[in-house]
Amino acid sequence: MPDTSPTRADVLLAAATLGLVAVAVAADRPAPGGAALAVVVGAVLGGLVLYARRRPLPALVATAVVILGYYALDLPPVGVAAPAAAVLYRVSERGRVVPAAVVAGSLLAVSVVARLVEGDDVAVVVGTELGSEAALLLAVIALGDAVRNRRSLRAALVRQAVAADEERHREAARQVEAERLRIAREVHDTLGHTMSVITLQSAVAREALADSGPAQADNALAAIRSVSGSAMAELRATLGTLRREPGPREPVPGFDRLPALVDGVRRGGLVVDLRIEGPVDTLPAVVGSTIYRVVQEALTNVLRHADATRVTVTVRATPGRLALEVVDDGRGGLSAGYGTGQGLRGMAERVALLGGTVETGTVQPGPRATGDTGGFRVSVRLPLAGVAG
Repeated sequence: MPDTSPTRADVLLAAATLGLVAVAVAADRPAPGGAALAVVVGAVLGGLVLYARRRPLPALVATAVVILGYYALDLPPVGVAAPAAAVLYRVSERGRVVPAAVVAGSLLAVSVVARLVEGDDVAVVVGTELGSEAALLLAVIALGDAVRNRRSLRAALVRQAVAADEERHREAARQVEAERLRIAREVHDTLGHTMSVITLQSAVAREALADSGPAQADNALAAIRSVSGSAMAELRATLGTLRREPGPREPVPGFDRLPALVDGVRRGGLVVDLRIEGPVDTLPAVVGSTIYRVVQEALTNVLRHADATRVTVTVRATPGRLALEVVDDGRGGLSAGYGTGQGLRGMAERVALLGGTVETGTVQPGPRATGDTGGFRVSVRLPLAGVAG
């Protein structure tokens, strides 16, 4: 809502209107009573200028009535444009251009007709004074409208700047949240898989020392050392990114490290069958890292929950699409505790970022099986079209 309090400009315009009438009266030298009345009318016109800030249209109508009454009293001529200019400007500035133009035109028409009826020279009235009065009225109305448009444009620019600044803050907050989730997923996947492998290999080493001898124990301990070293490198890279530390970074695990991941799990005695079908050499890096993390999380869940003896990992690349399936022969999801942690959720978030889908569930057992013994399946579908490397 616009401010309706009179400003310094309003006071100056009101004073100018009163001064105009006073000067015209002094120049014409009317009778003392007429001069006093003219000054009173001038004061009323000045007051209407102040009133126009609050109620522009009533002030405009009242100004027109006062000007017509002024001339009806046969007071010294001051024209119609100058006394009405301030109010016309204020009305136009408030967006009421049409009423301002109608009142201005009506005043001009009445003035011209009245002067012609009184016998004034047509050439002077129409050719000279009408043109100058009309030009002044038109200029005042145009100025008020231009000021309003400029003020509206400035306000729109301010609103756009505020909206853009708010959007930048929201985008920054979204990026911070996305980075926080990414780091949480990386730490979860790395530590979860590493600890699962260490637990498994520690059990193997313990059994080997008790039964099989030091050779198998050495293999288990070597596997622990290898997976621990890889985990530490990944964690250092993640923390280095978080701290913005300079220097080379450990590359994000990608598709090329999938065989090593599988080998690390095999050393613990779990049979892992890795099948790769189709062209995978040209997969975008982000797709390769996502597949790596999904397989890592799936194998971690098998080690933790499934009590399985065999896992089949199948990667199938076709034009425009990549399919991944991880199936174990363990207890299945209903009794193994799948889906109770953050792993499957993080897996789904990773895949969703690339526009893919994840389906998980228990594999239906054969017709002779009883109970929940069908194993567990993780199925991923990723679109390759439009995914940047």
